[in-house]
Amino acid sequence: MIVWLNGTFGAGKTTTAKELTGLLPQARVFDPEEVGYMLRHVLNSVPHTNFQEWTPWRGLVVETAAQVLGYVGGVLVVPQTVLTAAYWTEIRTGLAAKGIPVHHFVLHTDRDTLTTRIRTDTAPESLSAVRWRLDHLTPYEEALPWLRREATVLDTTHVPPAAVARTIADAVRANTARPTAV
Repeated sequence: MIVWLNGTFGAGKTTTAKELTGLLPQARVFDPEEVGYMLRHVLNSVPHTNFQEWTPWRGLVVETAAQVLGYVGGVLVVPQTVLTAAYWTEIRTGLAAKGIPVHHFVLHTDRDTLTTRIRTDTAPESLSAVRWRLDHLTPYEEALPWLRREATVLDTTHVPPAAVARTIADAVRANTARPTAV
């Protein structure tokens, strides 16, 4: 099973993912960003603004998740922003073809809170990374209509990550989250 945590940068995906692994049996974090970092060494000369644009990234995310689950079982918690509906459909369809159930959650936060979180994040980042995150607030808002159709949306504005993780774990255990693939 996969618990996919979507939402824009600063919504709490990474922190929530870490909390969630302690609440679901045999859960581990799988970060598809690492697949993108690996591909940069090979595909960086291919024009792109985001490694999600590379077809191999989407296919390798599906294949890597399937291989890891086939090897160790359990639950993969995937904290990854996907704002392009076609990319999400490709990933969801690929996982479904492999028989992997996906529970898709969007961690939603209002723009003012996101802006504050991004600007005050204690992780060491360059100014360009902060700018990149801020530049993705509008694309996130534009993606919200399809995300609302595809996922369970949780407002994280005033909710700590540990509480968000408990809500997700409870929904997955009770199977009240919308599974998007089986």
